[in-house]
Parts: sequence; C-alpha cells; structure tokens
Amino acid sequence: MNTHNGAEPVISLRGARAALGSRPVLRGVDLEVRRGEVVALLGANGSGKSTAVRSIVGQVPLTAGELELFGTPRRRFKDWHRVGYVPQRTTAAGGVPATVREIVASGLLSRTKLKWPGRADRAAVHRALELVGMADRARDAVDALSGGQHQRVLIARALASSPELLIMDEPMAGVDLASQEVLADTLRAQVAAGATVLLVLHELGPLEPLIDRAVVLRDGCVTHDGPPPEAVGQHALPGHDHVHPHADQAAGPVRTGLLT
Repeated sequence: MNTHNGAEPVISLRGARAALGSRPVLRGVDLEVRRGEVVALLGANGSGKSTAVRSIVGQVPLTAGELELFGTPRRRFKDWHRVGYVPQRTTAAGGVPATVREIVASGLLSRTKLKWPGRADRAAVHRALELVGMADRARDAVDALSGGQHQRVLIARALASSPELLIMDEPMAGVDLASQEVLADTLRAQVAAGATVLLVLHELGPLEPLIDRAVVLRDGCVTHDGPPPEAVGQHALPGHDHVHPHADQAAGPVRTGLLT
C-alpha cells in the first residue's frame, strides 16, 4: 500500500507530449510523484523515459500538457536549488579541465548566483563528496576518474544543494558493482532524510528495496503505474536492455552537463 497518497505532489505531469525533432516521443504521459516517494521510471530503450525526466528539468520542451513542480507551473518555477538532477553519464560534456571539487561546486550555482563560494558552500561540497566516498579525490582532475567514480561525482554535484527532489537518469548504468553499492547507500540515506526521488532505471538491482512505485513506459505511453513488477527483464518489459554490472571499463567518454 502506498503510504504517500496523502502527501502533496512534488512532480505533476498531465497529458505530457514531447518530440525529438519530428519524432513524437511522449504521447500523453500522466505522472505524479508525491513528497517522500521513490518512483522508478522503467521501460525499453526508446520508450520515452529519459525524455520524460529531461522535460521535467526543462531540457526538452513539452508540446502539450501541463507540468507542475512543488505545486508551481513549470514556467513560473524558480527554486531550482530544491531540485538535484543527475543526467545520464554518457550524455554529460567530456574533456572538461576541472577538478572533482569544481564539478561538485557547480551544483551550487543556483544558490550562489556565480558569487565566490563561502565557507558554508565549501562545507556543502565536502559533505556531498563524503556522502559518495570521494572526499579524498577532491583535487583530482575529473578526466582521471573511472566511470563509476565519475558517476559518484555527478551524484555529489546533485546533492551539494541538499535538494528536496532528486531526479536521476540511469544512475547505475555502466557503473561497477562497488560504486553501485555506494550509490545505493547514498540514496538510502537521502530517502531516510525525507528526499523525494524519481529514477530512470534499466533494472532495479540494489535499489529495489527503496522503490515505492514503478511507472512503466512503452512507446511514450504509461502502461503500468503501481508496485514494481516482480521481474524487470524481457518478460516484464519487451525489448528491455540489461546493464552489465562491470560495464564500467567499456563505458564511453564521460561528460558533465549543468541544469539549466
């Protein structure tokens, strides 16, 4: 039974339609995530999962439908410090000559307004790096990290502003098992502290115990909204791709994108 039914909606997406170029991707998606919920967005490649979360953070414009964040229409929403966004690691900008600390500090831009970071901001960056087990790499160049370590940095960046809402696009994709466990522990702590979470996932894996609800997309439409399917695989999601837990070494170039 969903214990969050009485909570206020943090994300409310109604009749959402979106296209990439001339190709329709979302075809009337309804999605509601209530305060304190952990919702997994599942589906095969091309089903519209990433487009849905990118539309929520404003990277893909809706062609129809309504979106509200914390009860405010998206076009009037300004409180981006309340939202932490982790993009797909393989779609984020590579070759950035930056240190780990600098990347994580960029997660505070909505709060610092490009001012020189103060003591509280530096403490927030350090705390976020500690949460993902990367405090000892703060001065290292991002390009020197493995894929799993880079993913931890992207999550630390999202956590730096202590967001109320975390939106994560395939946080476990191409990440080694050790980093998967660190990320699961980090997310568990955020949920225990009251964070609301929307995750795009290929498979539930170590996050399964945290998931309150699963929303399955197929061809841009919601085909399931309720308890997570018992088996997330080819039987539950036709055409679904699985991520090998040790795909880290084979991952492509890593990139870093900022929330706009």
